[in-house]
Amino acid sequence: MNKTRIDPTTLFLLTFPPLAWAGNAIVGRMAAGTIPPITLNLVRWIIAGLLLAPYAWRGVVAHRDTLRRHAGILTAMGLLSIASYNAFQYLALTTSTPINVTLIGASTPLFLLIIGAGFFRERFRSWHVAGAVLCLVGVTFVLMRGEPQRLTQLAFVPGDLYMLAATVAWSFYTWLLRKNRPDLPLPALLLAQIVTGVIASIPLSVWEISVLAHPLQWSGRVAWILLYVGTVPSLLAYFVWDRAIARAGAQLPVFFITLTPLFAAVLSTVLLGESPHWYHGIGLAFIAVGIWLAQRR
Repeated sequence: MNKTRIDPTTLFLLTFPPLAWAGNAIVGRMAAGTIPPITLNLVRWIIAGLLLAPYAWRGVVAHRDTLRRHAGILTAMGLLSIASYNAFQYLALTTSTPINVTLIGASTPLFLLIIGAGFFRERFRSWHVAGAVLCLVGVTFVLMRGEPQRLTQLAFVPGDLYMLAATVAWSFYTWLLRKNRPDLPLPALLLAQIVTGVIASIPLSVWEISVLAHPLQWSGRVAWILLYVGTVPSLLAYFVWDRAIARAGAQLPVFFITLTPLFAAVLSTVLLGESPHWYHGIGLAFIAVGIWLAQRR
């Protein structure tokens, strides 16, 4: 496996998505109780799609034959990323604790290795596995607050299973993007995925609002939340994520996802007044070593 050289541009591309998604997690918690989770995901991508369409439409028209030829893979990518990952994550936070959800999400590097070997015939070296394990150790240490006995207090609930499904969906999506990406301009590619994901999410949102009686409670605060999730962690993060995978491969970017809980801790300090602690530094050290191992030849 070739060595990936992390130049400053690649480092930014690898770092921005976790930072944006950390903000998404915090804003998602702010939305709890006022915006139903599936509806939050649906409105998020409707906003993103409307903003993207004017820039992507010319590419959609010019590459309509390619879009038809790759309709199957585009549908799969839209279902895995747009309709599944964030909807499952928002659902998870309704019944599971943030520590459980984040711990399961931090297992993405291991799922990437398993899915890559089992479904995409990828071969990995021992240091890739070691890097994944070290990233998990770092994140786990942060979430345990330096107290290993906290692990004994974890209990699986339906939300944990939702987050497990989200992690698997994202791992499959990352490999599909790396291995089977259609030859399309990025705006057209993303818009095709958004359209697929929105269409799949509409019936679920209707069911959530009508059957479960979870209406969307409009307010100025809700509008700002929807505007944020529809732009920064959606359009900007996805554009950067695609470029990161193109430059660094499918494996390395997912290791950087493990930085999301640490970025969330920093944002919590700024937005919620929660100061970082010593175990954040230790966790970051484990994650840094894990990333270094993951990008070795």
